[in-house]
Amino acid sequence: MRMFKRYMPKLVAKHVSRLFSGRVYIDGRGGYEFNNGLLLVPVKAQQRHYQTVNEVNQEIRRIRVY
Repeated sequence: MRMFKRYMPKLVAKHVSRLFSGRVYIDGRGGYEFNNGLLLVPVKAQQRHYQTVNEVNQEIRRIRVY
């Protein structure tokens, strides 16, 4: 499990795309699981969770294009 002190979508996206599956925790955002190189929405998700997952997955897709 990787813990991020600050929410930086690009850094989280790099980590998720390299490890492919596991868990991350972001201060102020909560814990997330990722599988197949994409961040997954938590079970009891709030609006900020959906926003975080969307932003990180967009960055992952942007990384994969290059």
